[in-house]
Amino acid sequence: MPLQGKLESIYADVLARNAGEAEFHQAVSEVLESIGPVLERRPEFADAKIIERICEPERQIVFRVPWEDDRGEIHINRGFRVEFNSALGPYKGGLRFHPSVYLGTVKFLGFEQIFKNALTGLPIGGGKGGSDFDPKGRSDREVMRFCQAFMTELHRHIGEHTDVPAGDIGVGGREIGYLFGQYKRITNRYESGVLTGKGLTYGGAQVRREATGYGCTFFVEEMLAARGKSFEGKDVVVSGSGNVAIYTIEKVHELGGRVVACSDSTGYVRDPKGIDLELLKDIKEVRRERISTYAEAKPDADFVSGRSVWEVPCEVAMPSATQNELTADDAVTLVRNGCIAVGEGANMPTTPEGVRVFLDAGVAFGPGKAANAGGVAASALEMQQNASRDSWTFEHSEERLREIMRSIHARCSEAAEQHGMPGNYVAGANISAFTRVAEAMLSLGLV
Repeated sequence: MPLQGKLESIYADVLARNAGEAEFHQAVSEVLESIGPVLERRPEFADAKIIERICEPERQIVFRVPWEDDRGEIHINRGFRVEFNSALGPYKGGLRFHPSVYLGTVKFLGFEQIFKNALTGLPIGGGKGGSDFDPKGRSDREVMRFCQAFMTELHRHIGEHTDVPAGDIGVGGREIGYLFGQYKRITNRYESGVLTGKGLTYGGAQVRREATGYGCTFFVEEMLAARGKSFEGKDVVVSGSGNVAIYTIEKVHELGGRVVACSDSTGYVRDPKGIDLELLKDIKEVRRERISTYAEAKPDADFVSGRSVWEVPCEVAMPSATQNELTADDAVTLVRNGCIAVGEGANMPTTPEGVRVFLDAGVAFGPGKAANAGGVAASALEMQQNASRDSWTFEHSEERLREIMRSIHARCSEAAEQHGMPGNYVAGANISAFTRVAEAMLSLGLV
């Protein structure tokens, strides 16, 4: 069977075996579209069925999570952990607490995590987990009881040499603390390396909170530099206003750019003078209020309800909220308005059609598996510090993060160049990451 036919057959099998999991299908399709040139050069990967094996998780864990709210009412949520691939190291990937979470979400994120982690050059495999629990509107004690119930089951499947979860949407420092406390309580071990994203007082690492936003900004900085440009004086739009968005804005401002708009699920706020970061942090990290509050405090800012932030003209776009938030129509609007670079701070935030618009227009497009790898890179650095009972300074940690993001950019750029697709970071990221994982799988035998 011709190579293209083999890939189509593999994808058809993925669709049949994973029915109804649209995000997972999208993630697999995006990788398969890029790796044809690799298989032509390395037929041993096809002979060893590396693609078929890499598309099937090594282990999928689904469990119930019963917990009691403050009124004494019992709730039953569903928990997930997909341990996708451990060829390069222990499974590594976040936990997401959000009502939309189901097995397909976790599998898509875990599949992406394999390649994202491989791009860092660090010894970590790929996995992901979470629950359909919604922490919004819940008291601290309710969140604690849920986390304890969740970890009561999860603890038997994780460990610093097996599977190391971290945070994601809905799982921040508060949740990681409760999860780690329950793990320690059940196992009677102070195993710091079993979770990352911990507080600085109990084994956490400097720059971990900032890492995804900072890392994405460093990656875009490298893409711009490759074109003889920089952030200096450029208008930037960032979607979202959570952790990733906030620290993306912070680093863009440090590098001379001006973020003129950001958003949340209710709409977006535009501030032509540049987003006031301290006000945004107060609204989102302290008061936990909607983005519309920003416009109430800033007379020069406007809040636009229920519309896409991508209608705001900019030279750099950094989608930092959630999957498939940036459509083909949004991409056309951005290109028309003069956008020259896009860095994905979220996981797969641009639809496949949107990606094609950017690539066809010659926009420098940094896919999430490369551009937002800073979070997991900092997690791996936290694991290093835990293993050596060490603690690094903020400056040293940030410099290590910057080095890793530069190396990721170089790997993507070189792989794309070598396979006849210069400047195509989507293909470069997929090719570089897939090759590293495939070589490891080949070396380890049929396991």
